[in-house]
Amino acid sequence: MNKKEYFALLRDSISNTLIEGIEGFEGDFEEALNALRKSFDEATQNGKKVIFIGNGGSSAVASHMASDISKNGGVRAVAFNDLSAITMLGNDFGYEFVYSKQLEFYGFSGDVLVAISSSGGSKNILNAAQKALDMNITLYTFTGLVRTADNTLRKMGRVNFITPCTDYGIVELSHASLIHSVI
Repeated sequence: MNKKEYFALLRDSISNTLIEGIEGFEGDFEEALNALRKSFDEATQNGKKVIFIGNGGSSAVASHMASDISKNGGVRAVAFNDLSAITMLGNDFGYEFVYSKQLEFYGFSGDVLVAISSSGGSKNILNAAQKALDMNITLYTFTGLVRTADNTLRKMGRVNFITPCTDYGIVELSHASLIHSVI
């Protein structure tokens, strides 16, 4: 793929992001992004926080977005990707629980969880998403079409943003762009 095709794919993947959710935002891209920002603001105003999680490149997106949303968006945000915590929890409980255990320790009802997963099938992300729902933590998801058969995450959130692409890099950049747009 040449550069022109690459950037066209990125542009199209962002602008054609699928919206699914339990709140009736299906297909309404702008309304879904506004709901995301409103949840961020409400959490901050109520003394709660926004928590970002992801694996690999999505972990980097989570960390970047938590920092930018805090600094430039005035939102209380953290990323659960501290290496010491992840390796300790992985060793003691299993890697599939590294994020759900952190939610158990540090999450509160009224917080917001942003779960970022290109495939939507990572067990540790799915466990955290379920833990968030069990704890009355508002859940937003960002996934792609990397492994559609395993993409359970795309049905779990208040609003689910699904990047219509199978390329990990495009999906990760789309997620960063979408979240960044609400600052």
